[in-house]
Amino acid sequence: MNILIIGGGGVVGQKLAHALAAKGTLRGKPISSLTLADINDPAPVEATFPVATTRCDIADTASVAQTITEDTDVIYLLAAIVSAHAEEDFEAGMNINLFGTYNVLERCRKLGTNPVLVFSSSIAIYGGEAQDPLGDHSYPNPQTSYGGQKAIGEILLNDYSRKGFVDGRGFRLPTISVRPGKPNRAASSFMSSILREPLNGQEAICPVEPDFLHYYLSPRKCVENLIKGAELNADDLGENRVMQMPGRTWSIGQLIDAMTKVAGPEPAKLIRWDPQPEIKRIVSGWKWDIHADKAERLGLTADESFEDNVRYYLEDDKPVS
Repeated sequence: MNILIIGGGGVVGQKLAHALAAKGTLRGKPISSLTLADINDPAPVEATFPVATTRCDIADTASVAQTITEDTDVIYLLAAIVSAHAEEDFEAGMNINLFGTYNVLERCRKLGTNPVLVFSSSIAIYGGEAQDPLGDHSYPNPQTSYGGQKAIGEILLNDYSRKGFVDGRGFRLPTISVRPGKPNRAASSFMSSILREPLNGQEAICPVEPDFLHYYLSPRKCVENLIKGAELNADDLGENRVMQMPGRTWSIGQLIDAMTKVAGPEPAKLIRWDPQPEIKRIVSGWKWDIHADKAERLGLTADESFEDNVRYYLEDDKPVS
């Protein structure tokens, strides 16, 4: 089993690589090789099987052709220009999120090998006039360029799967929190930083009110679900290859309460409340009464409580002082 992670240098890509290295198998077969590809050189991962790293620009068809080969069995397509970045730089978002996805699908079609393709979509495809509750068959009505680009990617994935060019399965990811590392250009970045930075003894800014609701999943659970998603049988996926990945809805205040229960009262004192209308405008367009019935029937799961999300960060990612 030869696996390729496009976006293998990112937080989720790296965690997925480590999980696959520990597991050693996928889809009931031993992993023969793992390749991590990204726009910059991904960090290497140790495993009992060969692990390669390479640069890949999915906006460049030649780069995609060099990265996806005839012996590639499973592709994770995680690479993306994140929400606020795609909103600020329309061309970059289109080149990566839309045309990059198309380039990967086209490479698979031309190879004729029908690889399993796991595509990371987003809850940003919901919004606008779409009515709550939302789920696998809700009408996409994104209110950001990023959400629109991901929605088009979902349609392409379904059609290329219907034609037998790929064995696709797409997952609309909740906002992943608590993410390690530094803030990025995602509009949702504060949903990790208001927890991560205080847990690390640093000040953080919260640009929305405590009652702001959103839909979350921990990095650990996300990776577990991506592995399960690759292992699903095609016959169980039905005519719609895209589904909502399970998550849970909490308010910002509940996130902070969870952090306090796990880590005590001091971290919450490092949060500074500073309303930022532009950030709130983007994230308020993402609906939150979301249901993941299909994925749950197929065995994917959400975190039991946000206290778990905080504990996972402390166990997996908090820097050692």
